[in-house]
Amino acid sequence: MPSNRLEHTLLPKILALPVFSSDALSSVAYATEEILLVLLVASASSADLVMPISIAIATLMVIVVASYRQTVRAYPNGGGAYIVSKDNLGVFPGLLAAAALLTDYVLTVSVSVVAGVFAITSAVPALHSHKVALSLGFIVLITLANLRGVRESGTLFAIPTYGFVVSIFTLLAVGLARCAFSGCAAAVIPEETVHLGAASAVSLFVVLHAFSSGSTALTGVEAISNGVPAFRRPQSKNAAETLGIMGAIAVTMFLGISFLAHVGHAIPSGSKSAVAQVADGVFGGGFPYYVVQTFTAAILVLAANTSYQDFPRLASILARDRFLPRQFENRGDRLVFSNGVIVLAILSSILVWVFDANLSRLIQLYVVGVFTSFTLSQTGMVRHWLKIKRDGGEKARGWRRSAVINSIGAMATALVLVIVVRTKFAEGAWIVIAAMPLIIAGFYGINRHYARIHVQLRLGGAAISEAPRNTVVLFVEELNEATARALGYVRSFIGRDFRAIHVRTEASPGDLSERWRTLCRADVELEVLQPSRHPTTAVMEYLRSIPREEGDFITVVIPELLPKRSLLSAVRSGMSFFLKVRLLSEPQIVITDVPVLLEQGSAQDLLLPFIPERTEAMVFVSAVHDATVRAVNYARSLKATELRAVFFALDPSEVEEVQREWERRRIPVALDIVEAPFRDLTGPILQEVRRVTENPNAIAAVIVPELLVAKWWHNFLHNQRPLFIKRLLLFEPRVILSSVPFKLK
Repeated sequence: MPSNRLEHTLLPKILALPVFSSDALSSVAYATEEILLVLLVASASSADLVMPISIAIATLMVIVVASYRQTVRAYPNGGGAYIVSKDNLGVFPGLLAAAALLTDYVLTVSVSVVAGVFAITSAVPALHSHKVALSLGFIVLITLANLRGVRESGTLFAIPTYGFVVSIFTLLAVGLARCAFSGCAAAVIPEETVHLGAASAVSLFVVLHAFSSGSTALTGVEAISNGVPAFRRPQSKNAAETLGIMGAIAVTMFLGISFLAHVGHAIPSGSKSAVAQVADGVFGGGFPYYVVQTFTAAILVLAANTSYQDFPRLASILARDRFLPRQFENRGDRLVFSNGVIVLAILSSILVWVFDANLSRLIQLYVVGVFTSFTLSQTGMVRHWLKIKRDGGEKARGWRRSAVINSIGAMATALVLVIVVRTKFAEGAWIVIAAMPLIIAGFYGINRHYARIHVQLRLGGAAISEAPRNTVVLFVEELNEATARALGYVRSFIGRDFRAIHVRTEASPGDLSERWRTLCRADVELEVLQPSRHPTTAVMEYLRSIPREEGDFITVVIPELLPKRSLLSAVRSGMSFFLKVRLLSEPQIVITDVPVLLEQGSAQDLLLPFIPERTEAMVFVSAVHDATVRAVNYARSLKATELRAVFFALDPSEVEEVQREWERRRIPVALDIVEAPFRDLTGPILQEVRRVTENPNAIAAVIVPELLVAKWWHNFLHNQRPLFIKRLLLFEPRVILSSVPFKLK
């Protein structure tokens, strides 16, 4: 989809509900069971506490939903916990909320999918041994669906979501009718259940533990506030209405399931869920029972879709603020944040595998992140309303009521957070609590790195040079078509003022120097280097011996004869690949790659240097800074027939800033703006270079600025685009690519 189609992907309420509410609605399928599990393990006589605890959780849900409706109205562009906390409480609280949400989203995918598989194995016990494989398969399925686009995934998931709601309301209606007219149906309990505790009074700690476990019913409530920009206009109004509908449905289903489980005396089991026991008892097995189980499994698996909407969106916001790698900002072919979707799938799959798809173990990690973000978001909203009050005006109307609602929400969720940490810490919550500081430290580390690099790239140290000095070294591994093509390219801009080197190996022919003179037809001698520890080391020592000053260039031209269109063949292309890898860390060394694809039946015994009649140099730029200026200086040293810079506009909003900075720096090279409406560089880049190479006597010389980072892991934060361009152009005929390094401290 082109970028201008983004407006057409916005969701109506009927599709937004399954997209953003599947997590919150599905939580009712296991929240009651978690309450029962804690109570009955402690005491077999404590089942009567299920309804009071469920009512307390339902009340908390109403408070949280009401609070987030205020957030949605106050932040029509999306008011997730990160944005609200960062704007009103500061950067650290915002990052704490972001870390809590990201961990929660990963856990939501894992827990939801595993719970869905548990519902399947409850109905078909023979599949129990395949629960890990089933869970991973469902994660792959949901990932592929979301990579197709937001609207497409909403349409796909609408039927299971609404089917689950209808099936549960049917279960409640039939179950309550039986209670009213013929007595409540007894749950069908399997032979294997949890071990029940002795009949005795339960402590306050057990009650609080059951409350914290049942609070999983609130997971996913915040999703709509994060996804307001995905709604049709008026966005905040539609989002608030959808949030209210979701809250009403979730509270009703949760209380209904808790009541039927209580009166039916359901007992948690590792082989049959509480909802399955209740449905089996109410319907007496048969088709309605399997319908409930089918839709329960579907909604639990697809509840992960909520995280697939919000994790990539939050990651893109953090990347925009430079707290995550910039790749998370990029939208894919279908206008979704594809990198976020893929990373979420990988992380959740690892969790499922590590915890062996065990729902009881996974769920202990849950809820801490949820209530951390709830508390920070609602506290931030209280500060927001106080700011609005001070500013006055139309926006200040009703501030007192909104502040009271958010204050109640903040206090309630803070209390629950304390309870959750106290009761679940030893059972696994400590893992999430310990992970959050590490995640926040990672945020700050990435942000500091980007800030330092931003300053370094704009110090103004690189100025436009009228006559940059360029020493050209042609690396000759053997004499072949690629060497002849490289020789012709070198002579096209430097004449005979270059050096040619060869590292002697056992495979070096004795008459290589004589054959070189025949090929070169000039007075440039082939310098034969004696190998040291490794052949590439001899080249490195030779290059370091060449005198140079700051601003000078040493171009190492590396011919490559590729036997077929395969990246693997390029890696196996002998010494040239390892030489390029080593040269990447050398400052002032420009690596010029001259790949030639070996055609079938080509005559290698008639080698002639191909000196192009026309060379068009193109500097591919992604921003305007010192590294760009240095690349332009290098391009000017090539004395090409035509020189221009090309900016590929993945995001149209970047164009004006790039043009303004280009003019401010007075770069004497034309800047072409090439639209990339599908946010993919492949088509626009190939179109630009093929416009040149369609002339058989022309060469496209592509120059790409490349950052030399101080540490290896910094490569994950930079140089993704140069790497992509190198791979893309490797097999393009008559395209020569030069990487111009810019060393970072």
